[in-house]
Amino acid sequence: MKKSRSITSKLPGAAAIAGLLLVWHLVCTFGLVPQFMLPSPGQVLTALWEEFPLLLQHARITLAEAALGLGAGMAVAFVIATLMDRFSILYKALYPLLIITQTIPSVAIAPLLVLWMGFEMAPKITLVAITTFFPITIGLLDGYASADREAAQLLRSMGAGRAQIFWHLKLPSALSHFFAGLRVSVSYAVVGAVISEWLGGFEGLGVYMTRVKKAYAFDKMFAVIVFITAVSLLLMLCVALLRKVAMPWEKYEKLERKD
Repeated sequence: MKKSRSITSKLPGAAAIAGLLLVWHLVCTFGLVPQFMLPSPGQVLTALWEEFPLLLQHARITLAEAALGLGAGMAVAFVIATLMDRFSILYKALYPLLIITQTIPSVAIAPLLVLWMGFEMAPKITLVAITTFFPITIGLLDGYASADREAAQLLRSMGAGRAQIFWHLKLPSALSHFFAGLRVSVSYAVVGAVISEWLGGFEGLGVYMTRVKKAYAFDKMFAVIVFITAVSLLLMLCVALLRKVAMPWEKYEKLERKD
């Protein structure tokens, strides 16, 4: 019964993707768009198959930049969110700055980082960290705020200090919000790394995209887009699995709500 419900819930999404591919195929078949501008799905899959070893080689660099940047962004987000939750004056001072950082396009920041840090991995990692820390920070702040105040008062009455209340109450309460922000950030990490590679570098999926664009190889361009999309979806799936491992009680809470 549960499996049939799960399959049924996924049918609309699968149908939408199939419909999009069908429209794409028909547009290419009837020549509504020139072939050099819009390759057919079959041509894209062929290019993806032929270029797959090279894409994996470039993906190794991009994923390394994304992982290091995401790790740095997570560390910064945890420190900032914890301090903002602890000191209200910091919250009032830093929250507007956090919002402002998200109004600046990453494409505008990337050239400056390249000028300041060169063409190696440092500017890419920095841009990924800037891009990814915001969703995690906001998620942690919302999670800390969602902690049960009555439970906090109970812990204080039992002699618990701030650190104990944080560790045993606030941090567990923030985990679901943290993973929600992390799920967004992992996709931002890959996109941020690719964007930074557009502006300079020697390897990476962004460098590969720049090269095939200059060669007007649009089948390869679409192939790398499909590849990046697949990588981002896989990373989001990994976050979902990590959430289940880190929060095993969430499964039982859902079952209780259904009952």
